Amino acid sequence: MNGGKIIADVLKANGTEFLYTLCGGHISPIFVEAKKAGIRVIDSRDEVNAVFAADATARLTGKPGIAAVTAGPGVTNTLTAIRNALMAQSPLILLGGATATVLRGRGALQDIDQQSLMRPNVKWTTVVTKVSNLAETIQRAFYEAQNGIPGPVFVECPIDLLYPEAMVREWYGVNKDPKDYPLTKKAEHYYLKFHLDRTFSGKDKWGKLFSRQQAKAPAHSKGNENKVAEALNAAKKPLMVIGSQTMLQAQNAAAIAEAVKKLGVPVYLSGMARGLLGADHELQARHNRKVALREADLVLLSGVPCDFRMDYGRHISSKVKLISVNRSHEELYKNRKPQIAVHGEPGDFLISLSQNTLLKQNDRKQWLDQLHKSDEARETEITKKAEEKTEGINPVALFRELEKMLPEKTMLVADGGDFVATASYILHPRSPLSWLDPGVFGTLGVGGGFAAGAKLCRPDEETWIIYGDGSSAYTLAEFDTFARHKIPVIALIGNDASWAQIARDQVDFLGDSVATDLAFTDYHEVAKGYGGDGIKITDLSQLADAVAKAREANKQGKPFLINAILGKTDFRKGSISV
Repeated sequence: MNGGKIIADVLKANGTEFLYTLCGGHISPIFVEAKKAGIRVIDSRDEVNAVFAADATARLTGKPGIAAVTAGPGVTNTLTAIRNALMAQSPLILLGGATATVLRGRGALQDIDQQSLMRPNVKWTTVVTKVSNLAETIQRAFYEAQNGIPGPVFVECPIDLLYPEAMVREWYGVNKDPKDYPLTKKAEHYYLKFHLDRTFSGKDKWGKLFSRQQAKAPAHSKGNENKVAEALNAAKKPLMVIGSQTMLQAQNAAAIAEAVKKLGVPVYLSGMARGLLGADHELQARHNRKVALREADLVLLSGVPCDFRMDYGRHISSKVKLISVNRSHEELYKNRKPQIAVHGEPGDFLISLSQNTLLKQNDRKQWLDQLHKSDEARETEITKKAEEKTEGINPVALFRELEKMLPEKTMLVADGGDFVATASYILHPRSPLSWLDPGVFGTLGVGGGFAAGAKLCRPDEETWIIYGDGSSAYTLAEFDTFARHKIPVIALIGNDASWAQIARDQVDFLGDSVATDLAFTDYHEVAKGYGGDGIKITDLSQLADAVAKAREANKQGKPFLINAILGKTDFRKGSISV
């Protein structure tokens, strides 16, 4: 028995299938024992990507993803992914190594104040000080990660709690008779022995020392639900905007989709809600959301705060009946006070609302037709942009062609700026939870970790990373992880040798492209060097062959990278980059 086994057993008891890590001596027992327990251990090339993979796992399963990293720099390397998960309200557990309990603050290797560092960036954080507390603490971590507003939690696990007791006592030098020691050394010996006796006391009773608490989401009031039903009955031009928070209970995705269809209200889908209604459903509007929000007479925000994505609420007419449903009391009222504020779980609310006996079925054909015409007008503009000649491949045309090639079971991972934003206009996620983007933090570098987690959770789905050439460099090394663990993904890099989203405004406003210029790098050769395969394409006519080669490589368990050399367009001119 050792602390690593206790942790592994608790993870297994909670249904953990994958442990994401990067090795380190402080935490070796955790992943060694996890493997013995039947948990698949996936070691990444950067700790941040282990956490991104855990984040993706959480989003797609509704259960906390698990990552374990070593002390000091191992923990600090995760901060971007941890903060991203906090802002995306994604439940995950980060297990962090730490120096031996008796050496804390004495200058030991990789010893820093990890609690002060992590506390502002997680929902809950703690240090385990006794082996017998490990199980109870890990079990509580599952509860804290999921309860109320989900998010990441951090559990610090000192090295001397993880290794076998006999080995630790040998490290401390307390397995010898101190009778011949000088007085000061004898005192030190007995202090260390007392410390270890306390550390390991009750270690064999850990299985009886923890119980499961049931995590709960905020429950909405029936009175508020009835008010919303009556407001919908009175509305002639209602509109819903559904965001990522609505999909936190991943296991309810199908029921949420059916509820939205039953409600019959036109809807815009954002973030993790993209794909909720399939590729093409008559209720879903895709373009000109700002215009539609100003023309609607009722707007229901489901898990969507009025932050920068909604122009801080200014996209919504001041005359509209505004309804907001959110787990977070703060986000309910962020920047704009709704007429009906529903504090509750958005997915549960939509399901319950669709079954409300007060709700009437209204004819909204005219309003839907208006939204469809607006979409068609924008699609016509996109078609014209796709037909424009460019020196390299026209990115709009590229996605138009790729959209035709994607199978029904497709997972899309978005990691980039201008290229990915272009994809979001054109690629249609096929099913609920088939689009992964970082969320409100706008983080670059999620691609490798997200794709690993996504493919492991959905092995029968064709998994694509849509990379900007700038963002791709953050996680290209994870092609090594894909290859070693046989995680066959396809990456498409839009290579325009530029941080284009920044350069577009910077050049216009400031007249200089400094720090935004890249090179037409042979990223496909990098993929090959890491054990994958790849190809460069310079003409749209080469795309079909490249996709066929990628799928053939995937059948052999190999990841594949398509390096698409792009031409310049002004498709997204005027879009925000800050």
